[in-house]
Amino acid sequence: MNLKIDKSWTLFLDRDGVINERLQDDYVKTWEEFRFTDGSLEAIKIFSQSFGVIVVVTNQQGIGKGMMTESVLHQIHDNMLNAVSKSGGCINKVYYSPYLASENHHTRKPGIGMGLMARSDFSNISFRKSIMVGDSYSDILFGKRLGMKTVFIGDALLARQRPDLINFVFPDLITFAKSIEKL
Repeated sequence: MNLKIDKSWTLFLDRDGVINERLQDDYVKTWEEFRFTDGSLEAIKIFSQSFGVIVVVTNQQGIGKGMMTESVLHQIHDNMLNAVSKSGGCINKVYYSPYLASENHHTRKPGIGMGLMARSDFSNISFRKSIMVGDSYSDILFGKRLGMKTVFIGDALLARQRPDLINFVFPDLITFAKSIEKL
């Protein structure tokens, strides 16, 4: 990476598949189902030393499908934030969209609503000095629509299909964090 990351930069992280393991054909509906991906807690600790603001932006249509409540989602996020804090990291805020994909709600990625909410809450956010990290097309498109740099977490072969949208590719969050740490 050839970016000069400092505390004026913001990091946007997707949740499922990036911070925690994605459940195949299912949703994380309880804290017991939430499993951090290997190295993600260490990665967030590293990011916390480099970025001024770190936020999570996550689509959670399991709520819209009636598979869990917003109250349970808040418990999951509170536990996640506590674990991150105990590991020496910091996530400033978690934004989520409970809407179904079919609703095309502006807060649901790739819509930009959660990004605009974050900038409203943190006035120092400049999308030009922001990075969106995700493992899906909708995450990357969200970042590009706001003018961010994008990091795809996953298979580099898959990422090569969209070089117009993806700036960087890493196999996991910790590998990305260690590349930032070396800057």
